[in-house]
Amino acid sequence: MFKDKLINMFVRQEVIYLAGGCFWGVEAFISRLKGVNNTEVGYANGRDLAPTYEKVCSGKTGHAETVKVTYNPQFISLECILENFFKIIDHYVKNRQGQDVGTQYRTGIYWQEDSQKSIVVDFLKSKQKLSSKRIVVEAHGIGNFYPAEEYHHKYLERNPHGYCHVDLNLIDDEEFDHLTRQEYEITQLSLTETPFSVKYDDFFEDGVCGCG
Repeated sequence: MFKDKLINMFVRQEVIYLAGGCFWGVEAFISRLKGVNNTEVGYANGRDLAPTYEKVCSGKTGHAETVKVTYNPQFISLECILENFFKIIDHYVKNRQGQDVGTQYRTGIYWQEDSQKSIVVDFLKSKQKLSSKRIVVEAHGIGNFYPAEEYHHKYLERNPHGYCHVDLNLIDDEEFDHLTRQEYEITQLSLTETPFSVKYDDFFEDGVCGCG
């Protein structure tokens, strides 16, 4: 919670909503992308004002299992997020991903800001041009989003051997792999290290002077 508050203070953030089947695997995958600051699983674009997992699974509420993605556009573009998202979904199949079947497992990209609309639409058009098969991913502004029950959040972090239809090895995010988590947060997310915690705190060797 404290980390999220720090990120909100110092980092410009944008939000996109992604529906790609069971939200456990989608969240686990997307949350590992550098530049993604927070993820939250929930139910989007349905009719029920108080959706629960049981209600949504009945197929009667119209909700889609969805991941709310908060990201820093200075370090990861929306296009990059969408490219990675497309690696883990079957974008030609409606109402099914992996072994999961039902309207709640439909795929979708739901934007929060109007400025994101053209990026999403152009992305989907470019993908459609590459295929003779029809892409059936929904694309429109977010209608509503309700956080899922607590046990669904970060499910695969707490249950690493739990069900997942997503191949978590498909992440294309090697640019910052040489950084530790603390180094990444300081250099890429503009956070500040805890005093006296970095490895050069007690480093007293002579440096290189750039003076003439």
